[in-house]
Amino acid sequence: MEQLNRVLQELGISKVRLAKYLGVSRQMVYNYLELENINKWPKEKKILLLKLLDIKDGQEDTISKIKVTTDYLLEVENRLAEGLKEVTETEFVDFKGLKKEEHNLISDITFLIKEKLVESENHEENFYALQSVYHMLQSMEFMPEIKYLLAYISKIAGFTQPNVFRFNEEKQFIFEGVIYSAFNLFNSGTATKANAVDSRNRFLNEIESRNEEKLSRTQQLNTVKVQALRELGYDVITTENAAEVFEKIAEIESRAA
Repeated sequence: MEQLNRVLQELGISKVRLAKYLGVSRQMVYNYLELENINKWPKEKKILLLKLLDIKDGQEDTISKIKVTTDYLLEVENRLAEGLKEVTETEFVDFKGLKKEEHNLISDITFLIKEKLVESENHEENFYALQSVYHMLQSMEFMPEIKYLLAYISKIAGFTQPNVFRFNEEKQFIFEGVIYSAFNLFNSGTATKANAVDSRNRFLNEIESRNEEKLSRTQQLNTVKVQALRELGYDVITTENAAEVFEKIAEIESRAA
């Protein structure tokens, strides 16, 4: 099994893609790879793997003799892509206009999300965690620190080298230093609820202030929308008058500026 792990690593086949190819969960792949040898695998899964590696049934011992050349890597990648084709065709996502690596990323994320949601033991926790991830993605455009946090987690988990900076290098560098100190403080056991009261109160006050600003802006927009409709002689915004109404809203707001 050590040789199989070596080959999979040299081929760059992630546990997520292998799980999708085999039609099992990612955890099941980890379980398979901890077995004594491939003959302990379920027969149909073993056959799928041997097919992927271009090994005939009964010649499992040749895994140790595999040398990963460029040609072999491309052949395996083509077989893997073909094996995953049926999976991706059932996904309800329009991949038109996406690069291959972008397509694969969405497919892998979708697979992981489904896996987390069907896990019965932590289903509710996983649902709320994934819901928070969704909210985080929605907020990423106006909160750049979200990208820095995701990059930090990627580095801590070993997926990205520590000195790789794909965003604003200076800000990301500073953020990583600050968040590392915060995580260390949290995990050290010295941080207590009593110590965090003042900081959390400031956190709550900031959220309340932002919500008040958002409410005020919403009320202001509603007022301007009503005024625009009245000036144009309309009762509601429709697809036919939307452009005209939005133009009038912009005009009214510019008057007040």
